[in-house]
Amino acid sequence: MPFKELEHTADVLMRVWAPTQDGLFSESASALFSVIFCNAEDRGVEIPFSVEADDPDSLLHDFLSELIYFADVEGAAFSHAGVTIHGRSLDAVVHGEPFSQERHAGGTEVKGISYSGMHIIHNDDHFAVDILFDV
Repeated sequence: MPFKELEHTADVLMRVWAPTQDGLFSESASALFSVIFCNAEDRGVEIPFSVEADDPDSLLHDFLSELIYFADVEGAAFSHAGVTIHGRSLDAVVHGEPFSQERHAGGTEVKGISYSGMHIIHNDDHFAVDILFDV
């Protein structure tokens, strides 16, 4: 699992890493989904979308915010997202299933994504970021 929860006093702080920037965004989505949903699987719900932003940190923030929005509006529980980044924009397809209270109970509602401390780091062999989920 290329993410782990770190200690935080009030919200959920996750450290995410991946060998590519596309992978970092995809794993960041998986970290978000692990907080919100229990037992979500790829069962036919597929939502493609695009996001643009001025810089990579804002792009990640806006991408994760869109995922929260789609989960709420579409009534879906997501399991994973495929991401392709093109400079200051990305194309994504999020996969999941219709939300079921019985099947997905036990998750934590995420109200938003904080900019606090969010800065994508690129080392020689991987990308990494700490993300604070406002719960």
